[in-house]
Amino acid sequence: MDTGAPLKPAVDVPPYLGVTASLSGRMWRERVAANGVSAESLREITHRLALMNVAESDFVEPLARFAAGRGITSDTLQDFIFPTLKALFPEPSAFMDMDKAVTAMLDALKRKAKISIFADYDVDGATSAAQLVRWFRHMGHELDVYVPDRLTEGYGPSNAAFDTLKRQGTDLVITVDCGAMAHKALDHAADIGLDVVVIDHHLMREEPPRALAVVNPNRPGCGSAQGNLAAAGVVFVVLAGLNREAEKRGLFTDRAKPDLRQWLDLSALGAICDVTALTGFNRALAAQGLKIMSQRKNAGINALMTVAGDKSSAVSLMSTFHSGFVIGPRINAGGRVGRSDLGVRLLSTDDADEAAGLAQELDALNHTRRDIEAQVLEEAVQVAETQGLWPSEDPVIVVAREDWHPGVIGIVAGRLRERWHKPVVIIGIDPVSGMGKGSGRSQAGINLGEAVGAAFEAGILLSGGGHAMAAGLSVERERIGELRRFINDYVSSHVAEADLIETVDVDAILSVRAATRALYDCFDLLAPYGQGNPEPLLAFSSVRVGFAQVMKGGHVRFELNDDTGAKLKGIMWRAEGTAIGDALLRPAGLIHVLGRLKADDYMGRRGVQLEIEDVALA
Repeated sequence: MDTGAPLKPAVDVPPYLGVTASLSGRMWRERVAANGVSAESLREITHRLALMNVAESDFVEPLARFAAGRGITSDTLQDFIFPTLKALFPEPSAFMDMDKAVTAMLDALKRKAKISIFADYDVDGATSAAQLVRWFRHMGHELDVYVPDRLTEGYGPSNAAFDTLKRQGTDLVITVDCGAMAHKALDHAADIGLDVVVIDHHLMREEPPRALAVVNPNRPGCGSAQGNLAAAGVVFVVLAGLNREAEKRGLFTDRAKPDLRQWLDLSALGAICDVTALTGFNRALAAQGLKIMSQRKNAGINALMTVAGDKSSAVSLMSTFHSGFVIGPRINAGGRVGRSDLGVRLLSTDDADEAAGLAQELDALNHTRRDIEAQVLEEAVQVAETQGLWPSEDPVIVVAREDWHPGVIGIVAGRLRERWHKPVVIIGIDPVSGMGKGSGRSQAGINLGEAVGAAFEAGILLSGGGHAMAAGLSVERERIGELRRFINDYVSSHVAEADLIETVDVDAILSVRAATRALYDCFDLLAPYGQGNPEPLLAFSSVRVGFAQVMKGGHVRFELNDDTGAKLKGIMWRAEGTAIGDALLRPAGLIHVLGRLKADDYMGRRGVQLEIEDVALA
């Protein structure tokens, strides 16, 4: 089962440049595939790359090392460099219950039943729902969409939501990006005679909930081997199943069979924003989907790019940056602090004026979200320090307080995980009901979703589950202390001590002079980047800070120099007030630096700059 967690190598890897504790407290290691990389394997990859003639000869060997460190072999190299749907598309029927799900949906279509989608309120839920809406619309059948309110209803199906859908005359509910663990709600749906098909990707129990079908690559016993898919990717495979069965039924005699490739942008957006591992078929979805996204034919995506400040009709190629940091946060803002259905409506409409209005509303909500997030982040740090939760030897930091907005606690957990380099769970407590809603973010080697799931099975939580790297939960106020102890005891007893220390995997060491635009452009062969295929992380050894200054937002801009006089400028995000920021602003000697090369196209210069990940004293 692949839950999107980065793999740690099975072989022992010595500290890179001797760094066992950087200024952020992390150990540096050379990136090595989980099963190690033999010299023979590296030679085979290098030879294959040379034959493919995809890079200048000087860059073939470094590219081979980068690919090998990501588990790529000479046999899988072609599909990694040129990921195609034709080569990597899975057999839809390999997904457990796929045929049942397709049959149920097409039967409902045939009898013109009322079909409602029950979608999660994040990007993955919105993109999943939008794909189904567009497919059924092509077939002449409009679907209703129900997205629960994060504040008043919480995550996933509920008895009340199913009662509402039943009263509205719904015959079939299709849950997307949720439902796999909603046993009680689906029992209720069955009791009131409401048919349900579940399409999900979250970890689930051995026994599935009561439903006509439960399609989930992470369902125990599913033989699809596609556990890294987001729900949007699972839905795309469902659409392939629908196309195939609909053709068998003769449903395309009076209309064209829909070309599913037109909706790849939605599948890619869900995969990237849900931080799934971009490997195998999922990599092909992302790579091909970004090409479709670049055409800006989806009115909603085009409108969001416009309100975000991109006035052009298209960019040369949309990247994971555009998806994850421009489009995604704005779609999520609706579910976090506004109306939860805005994202689905935006991605489903073909009306440019409607899309423009929805995009402006989501952009405004995103600004509100940022303000709320900043306040909760500041308060969470104060609570952790005041209550002695940080600094702490505990492997997981659990922080709770009343009135923290449920829509931003996941983001805050992620920010603090980056700052503290430990898994973090943030819980906002409703002061009236005493109910706490929590969200956690983890790191490689610590399966937080498994720990939260164990707490649920132990009866501590009202609900809980997730992935290796992220989890959500509901807990009563008086049991938060018990939850904190349980999770830390669980992690301590199930995770090796070495895995509790966060590590940073380094791809290669580079001289300042070697950091060129030609090298950066060569890295494009490894894109799209994401979980499972990280952007190349480069080390610069024994360099000095030429100058550094604080920018708005606490970012630090700097210039690095080496003994040859070569210079490299760059930036460290949110560095002010941190140990790394202090080392840049008040340099006391030589330092080792880890960072990623970024394009610097200002004023047409086509250069590069460095985005710092970590710093250690040399």
